[in-house]
Amino acid sequence: MRTGTPCSNRSVRPTNRLPRGMDLLTKREREVLLLLADGLTNQALASHLGIAQRTVRAHIYKIVQKLELKSRTEAAIVGDRHRTLLTSDMT
Repeated sequence: MRTGTPCSNRSVRPTNRLPRGMDLLTKREREVLLLLADGLTNQALASHLGIAQRTVRAHIYKIVQKLELKSRTEAAIVGDRHRTLLTSDMT
């Protein structure tokens, strides 16, 4: 057993680089990702964007697929960690 070693099995992803697949997201998917990172529900996302909840679900599904994630929660974390790059890339 090692002592005094921090959790070395955690990978730290640089925040100055977008994760793999991020360049595949459409502008709308990036917008959804940022709002998802704010913790909005599907219903709140739909209301904010003026679209149907099923469309929100479709966007989230595509985001999770393109970024090779396992859940909307992971997507929200990625969106939050890369918020600055996502917002600067939307202009």
